[in-house]
This record gives sequence, structure tokens and C-alpha cells, in this order.
Amino acid sequence: MVPEIGHFLLIVAMLTATIVPAAVLWGAGKQSAYFTRWWRPTSWGVFTCLLLSALCLVYAFWTDDFSVAYVANHSNTNLAPVYKVAALWGSHEGSMLLWILMMSAWALVVGCGRHDDPVFMARLQAVMLWIIGGFCLFLVFTSNPFARLLPMVPVQGRDLNPVLQDVGMIVHPPLLFMGYSGLCLGFAGSVAALLCGRWKACYLRSLIGYTALTWIFLTAGNALGSWWAYTELGWGGWWFWDPVENASFIPWLLTTALLHSLIQTARTGQLRRLSILLGLVGFALCLLGSFIVRSGIVQSVHAFASDPNRGLALLLLSVVILLPAFMLYAAKANTLCKTTEGEPSGHDFLMIAGVTLLVVAGACVLIGTLYPLAYDMLGLGTLTVGAPYFNSFFAPMTIFAAALMGAVHLGFKHALDWVVSSVLSVGLTILVVATTSPRDIFMATAGVWGAAWLFVTTLCLIVRRLGAVNWGLVTAHTGLIVSMIGVTGVSQYESEALLRMGPGLGKPLEDVIFVYTETRDVATHSYRAKEAQIEVLDGQTEALLTTLRPQRQTFTANGMQMSAAGIEHGMLRDFYASMGNPLSETEYLVRISIKPLASWIWGGAVLMIIGGAIAFVRRRNDGGKTC
Repeated sequence: MVPEIGHFLLIVAMLTATIVPAAVLWGAGKQSAYFTRWWRPTSWGVFTCLLLSALCLVYAFWTDDFSVAYVANHSNTNLAPVYKVAALWGSHEGSMLLWILMMSAWALVVGCGRHDDPVFMARLQAVMLWIIGGFCLFLVFTSNPFARLLPMVPVQGRDLNPVLQDVGMIVHPPLLFMGYSGLCLGFAGSVAALLCGRWKACYLRSLIGYTALTWIFLTAGNALGSWWAYTELGWGGWWFWDPVENASFIPWLLTTALLHSLIQTARTGQLRRLSILLGLVGFALCLLGSFIVRSGIVQSVHAFASDPNRGLALLLLSVVILLPAFMLYAAKANTLCKTTEGEPSGHDFLMIAGVTLLVVAGACVLIGTLYPLAYDMLGLGTLTVGAPYFNSFFAPMTIFAAALMGAVHLGFKHALDWVVSSVLSVGLTILVVATTSPRDIFMATAGVWGAAWLFVTTLCLIVRRLGAVNWGLVTAHTGLIVSMIGVTGVSQYESEALLRMGPGLGKPLEDVIFVYTETRDVATHSYRAKEAQIEVLDGQTEALLTTLRPQRQTFTANGMQMSAAGIEHGMLRDFYASMGNPLSETEYLVRISIKPLASWIWGGAVLMIIGGAIAFVRRRNDGGKTC
């Protein structure tokens, strides 16, 4: 009975969110306060229905109700309770329900805040509700999470995908969906501004606030996904340029561009058209990413579904949402942004160049992601675009972005700062590169210089503006410095070996020795595993530094195998080991590596998130009301 209640509540949310917004928009156009205010109870009602509907699905997981198809396909009686809750977003239907719930939560939180333009807020909420209603339609008619398996109810479920049975995957998808929901809110805000046909300062404050929070969630989601890939998948890397990874990374790039574009608009009034356009394009790319993840056109460990019919329905829904918005932009953008913009200063030029660079980077990643798909769909064969393509342009663009950011820090009024920063950054680069042995001296020099230049210019900014430092900006940019150092360290100085190992066998690597001592059997409720004990010894004294415990896991419910890496995280380097396939009764294919500064990659992401949070709180305290 509980699943039927959840299904009924989902239908109620769908009908409410698709019918009421028409009255709200009509009231806003006719300046009828009565109809304009309808969005408030509607938002509360839709959120409540969706929340209760999601809780009904969680209850079905918690009670092992395998008569519900979604539960039977993605749970098991032996699944740990925390994963039974997380199984809600373990595949297509439940993750879509979670995404819709989060969109309604964003709309409700924004609606409950202070605002001084009821017409703008009514239009924003109406657009949000229509999008929520459209997604509910898609869910009810193509992807019902409450569909029953009657009368043939299985005794046992198939189990949750083993790659999702990890703490990182409990948090990673909800963070991304929060970011995607923020992109939806930014889209609705841009459409509402276009519908109003005039530019007000509160519109800008609202859009900056939405975008800053969205950027924080997308940064956290992408960073946690990268961490999960590094620690759980066992391949030894932290970013594969997988199409599904790119589907979340491209919106992050566009959101970063949008945030800087909005800041420039707030400072000078420039880039208004671009800010509104990026607000629309960001959500469009989010929908494109959802199509890639859920249509089955790519094979990936991150993909949620493989049903072309659902993909076609999602594509049609995306067109219905996006086409009117872009037509509205074409008709109203000039009217909304009709004020004359002054000639950009040198500082403005650098900001505009930075925004342009981010947009170009996003476009290049998008082309590399879609080109193989288009090539295959046209019947031209199979084509793979891998890491060499993406690294060939993204690494130089990152260095160029660091150069621009450093130049913005210095400005054009302090020639001495430029001289000091240039000398110190070049000196640091020469010192590091000359005393180490990188794989590629050119790329290592570029990476070290970019981080050194940004570090020195950030110090100059702090010293020059002592007492009036924008600590949000400084912390976020410092995070980029730390991540750049981590990426350069891993990519240029990693030592790795892929070899046959078993008890008693060892391998020297740099200044340490990896020794395989024994293989242990490990058993849990969900899986059984072969666990290697690999000691890391000092190369000179043979003193024990640490013990790595990689596992080769076999999940009980479905027989799937996973490799869980054994990692010793350190401030200066990580020791890493992962088990591959067995080569004999006692020996395995083992990957061992030393990864200098690997943890700095995610430490930098944490600093970026903190910086974004500081900037958001500061702006909220300074900005007062929003629309």
C-alpha cells in the first residue's frame, strides 16, 4: 500500500506543478496579486508531495519490499541499512525522483527568503514549477519508481551495483543533483528576468546567489566523484575523461564562467547578455548530460540507465523546456540589456578574457565528448577520444587561466608588483624543476610556474589590500593553486609498476620497497574478498613505513567483482596498491605506485568550496534583499 501512496503523491505533484503555473504567469502579466501569490502554497504542496513520495520509496527499500521492481533490481536483504537508503538514488528512477525533490526544495528555500519584486519571484517560481511538472510527467509515464512486480515477487533482490556500495557514492550523487537543481534555478531566474523585460539590481543579486551555491555543490560533487574513482575503482587515476564524468564537469566550467560573468556585470554593468545566456546554457548542458547518462548511448560505470526510449523522451522534454527559453532570449535580450556599456578597462579585459577562456574550455570538452557519439550514430564506425585529446588543450588552458588570475590580482597600477611577482615565480619554477626529474620538463615547468605565479600574486593582493581582503576569492584561488600543485606532482613525478606479486615477492620503487607478505580471506554481509597484505619498507633501513590492504571483492548477491585499492594517504605522497585478476592460486596482477602530492588535488577542492562559502555568506550579509 505504501508504494501506491508514493505513486499517488507523485501524480498529485505532477498535476499541481503543470496546471497552477499558468495561473501564476497570467496573474503576473495582469498584475493580479491574487493569482500571482498562488505560487507560494503550490511550491509548498509540490515539495511536500515529492518529499513524502521519496520517503515511501525509502520505506520500500528499508522493508525489503521486492514487489517494487526498483527495489528488487537495486537492493538485497544483505545490503547494509545505510546503502538501502542510498539505493534511492542508485539508478535511473530513484535518482530522477531525488533530483525533482531537490529542485522543489531549491524553489521553496528561495521563495521563503526576503524579496522585493513579487512579479519576478512569481515568474521564477512558475518556471521552476513547470520544469518540475515536466520531469514528473517523464517519471510517471516512462520511469515509474513504484512499478510493481506482481504476482511474481522475487524472494531476493539483485543487489545494489557494487560500485555504488561506497561511502563516497552515498554523498556524491546528491551533491551533483543539488548543483543541477541550482542550474535549474539559475535558468528560471534568467527566464523570469527576460519575461519582466527590464533589468533591476535585485535580479543580479539573486542570480549571483543562486550561482554561487550551485558552484559550491558542483565543485563538491565533481571532487568527491574524482576521489571515489581514485580510491575505489583500482585503476590508479583520478580523472578518466569518461563521457559521464564530462557530463558533470562541463556544467561546472560553465557555472564558473557564469559566476565570474555575473561578478563583472555587478561591477561594471558589462556582460549582461552573456550572463543571461550562460544561465540558460548551463541548464541546457545539464539536461544534455542527463541525456548522456540516462539514454544508454554511452557505456560507463557512472551511467544510470540504458533505455533508448527513455532517452528519447528525455530529449523531447529538454527541447520543450529549452526552445521557448532561447526564443524568449532572442526576442527580449536586447530590451533587457539595452543600457550602453562603457569601454572596458585593462582589468575588465582580463575578466572578460577569463570568462571567455572558461566558455571555450567547456566547448572543447563538449566537442570531445559528443564527437565519438555523433561519429558512431552516423554509421561511420567507432571512434575513441581519450585523455591525450583533453589534456592537450586543458592543461595549457589551465596555465593560461592561472596567468590571467594572477594578472587580475596585480592590476595595472603597481609596476613593482609585476616585477617582484615575475622574478619570484620564475625563480621558484627554476628551483623546483632543476632539483627534480619530471617526465616532461616543458609541462612540469608550465605547471610549476602557473602555481607559483598565482601563489605570488595572491600574496601581493593580500599585502596590498591588508584589512580589506576578499577572503572568499583568496581562499578559492588558493584552492586552485593547491590542486594545480597536486596535479603537477602526480602527472610529472609518479612512479608506478604493474607486476606479478604473491607472498614473499617484493619490488623496489624509488626509495621504498613494496613486499607482498600474505593473502587473507575477508567476509562481510555483502561480499567476500581476497585481501593482500603489502608492506612498504624504507629502502635503506627496511623499517616498516605502512601496510597496504588492497582487496579483490566478489559480491555475494550477484557475483560481480570489484577491486578496492589499498592507499596510505600522506601530505607529500600517497602509497597505492590495487589487486587485479589472479594469475595463479597464490599470485595476482598488482599495480603499485607512489603518487607525489596526490592528496593536494582534493585538498585544493576543499579550499575552493570553503572560499565559495565565504564569498556567498559575505555577499548575503552585504546584499540584503533578493528579488
